[in-house]
Amino acid sequence: MVGEFLGQLGAVLCFGLAALGSSMGILAAGQAAAGAWARDIKSGLALRFSYIIFIGAPISQTFYAMIVMNQIQGALGSAGVLTAHSGMLFGVGLATGLGELSSAWGQGLIGAAACRCLSEGEGKGLAFLLIAIGIIETVGIFTMVFMLGMVPRS
Repeated sequence: MVGEFLGQLGAVLCFGLAALGSSMGILAAGQAAAGAWARDIKSGLALRFSYIIFIGAPISQTFYAMIVMNQIQGALGSAGVLTAHSGMLFGVGLATGLGELSSAWGQGLIGAAACRCLSEGEGKGLAFLLIAIGIIETVGIFTMVFMLGMVPRS
């Protein structure tokens, strides 16, 4: 009973924490983009679509967490795995949730800075900003891949 609860809690925390991080990241980048668009309008410039890239980037971490959550739920269906590894399932869920949360939030903060950079720098530097977004995205990908390897198999 306790083992099943721990495993289920791990699955819920995995997804919930990642979704929280994605929301926080989207909020940070979205606010910065709105300010940058306001400056562009005031300056008579065309609105830059590139800001949308930075607003949307943090959502991928929620998807990565969903993949791990599904693996945890699959392991919960196996009685042998559940009995012997409920703590591991909880730990994997928590670690995934925290890893994806921090990656998504960080990506949003980088995205916010990128929107300001593009706005103030007359649109220059997009390639470097995309690389910065990609580097922190890699943290989310590594979290997913390594935590998937930790989910016990039946």
